[in-house]
Amino acid sequence: MPSPLTIAVIQASLPSYFPDKHTVFERCQKALDEICEAEGARLITAPGRPMNGTEARAAADFCLSEGADFALLIHGGFTMGDVAQTLASQAIPLGVWATPEPTLDGDIQLNNFVSLNMTMSIARKVRDLKHNPIQWYFGAPDSAALRSRLVNTLRALSMIKSLKRARIALVGGLAPTFYNMEVSANTLKRRFDIDVEAFEISELTDRMRAVEPSRADAEVADMSAAAQVSGVTASQMELNARAAIALQDIAAEGRFDALAVSDWPALQADPGIHPGAAFTWLEEKYRIPVASEGDLLGALTQLAARTMTGKVGYLLDMTEPDLDNGDLLMWHGGGGPLYLANDDGAAWINHPMIGRGTEKGACFGTISDLVFRDGTVTVFRIADDATALFEMTAQVKGRSPSGYSGCRGWLRDFAFAGHPASVEDVVSTVMGHGVEHHFVLVPGHHHEVLAEFGVWAGLRQLKSLPARNFLSGAV
Repeated sequence: MPSPLTIAVIQASLPSYFPDKHTVFERCQKALDEICEAEGARLITAPGRPMNGTEARAAADFCLSEGADFALLIHGGFTMGDVAQTLASQAIPLGVWATPEPTLDGDIQLNNFVSLNMTMSIARKVRDLKHNPIQWYFGAPDSAALRSRLVNTLRALSMIKSLKRARIALVGGLAPTFYNMEVSANTLKRRFDIDVEAFEISELTDRMRAVEPSRADAEVADMSAAAQVSGVTASQMELNARAAIALQDIAAEGRFDALAVSDWPALQADPGIHPGAAFTWLEEKYRIPVASEGDLLGALTQLAARTMTGKVGYLLDMTEPDLDNGDLLMWHGGGGPLYLANDDGAAWINHPMIGRGTEKGACFGTISDLVFRDGTVTVFRIADDATALFEMTAQVKGRSPSGYSGCRGWLRDFAFAGHPASVEDVVSTVMGHGVEHHFVLVPGHHHEVLAEFGVWAGLRQLKSLPARNFLSGAV
């Protein structure tokens, strides 16, 4: 897990007693203390109050030496342009905050908004804001809107920090012919300095055979207590428990932040399982993201989801659009944590697809079977060689039938960037952009955080492509 986000404050102003008279810095610091404590971030403050470029460079050097992930320049009073110019030219994510005037008549006290305006216009001349953005803030320290804006930034930057220098284990490689999910380790290294280490599937199966029986039995007991065992043999439950333990050990020994595992077809030949329940258990109990079918960008998206929400999301397919009723079934027959199950709870069942139509039938277990509870959800994916971001919000609305066996839920009331969209628009957008077919679903409305994450991460936002009754051309 990455270390906490470090926020460095730089307090700046021309010589004036007004910032102290109106306790600007003290009130800003108190607000930041509260926000950082709630978000689990570390807060430091650069010494002094820079009044020129030389002093600003010293403040920036302090921030960098402390390993700051974000520098926040607070205008306590009017701040000269060379301070802005120097800080904007530094290679560190930067924010600029100005507070409103304490009075609205008589002599102006702080002149902060003009200073904020000047800082941002100077920054545009010395910094490539498209690839190295600056976020601005204007508001009083006790303003709910201002605090929400700051929280969005902290959460977005925390997501990026969770990706930077992450380690992902690729076990068994990409599923056969899933070319749309192919991404090179070099690409991930270049984009986020991520290390991908590849393992043969035998690394997993050998470790499964070496698991102590008592350890496997204890894991089966925990799994059976968490969800009902429905039609799954004891041997299949044990094999999935062994798979969960083996994958957990791979993650712990290699200090891997996430796993991408090819769950078929090799594991059906040896040792004769589908490891969906193992994936579920790693995500539910141990909060280790696991992307099925060797989906590296799915694993990357899961890492971002875990940082954003505190829990691992659901890696799903867009399985069945119901164009007549305006619904979309999101589903997967592999793994998925248990926490979003509706009141009917979850069960361990045999994989419903592998083996069907044969004499043995669907005997390769096991996976989790659950229906999502109603509520707001966000669906997103880091896509296109880690250069783009797809995200939308929707409502889970239960209906009958509930969908196919596995992790699933019917979605409706879609929105892109807060703008309502039909299920036809969703399909048009996914098809038009060629978004890879795994998406991560998490509970809650997270558009603002994801939008800011995309900007800081240099990901282009995939815009909604409204449905048309004709070919509209490539994006």
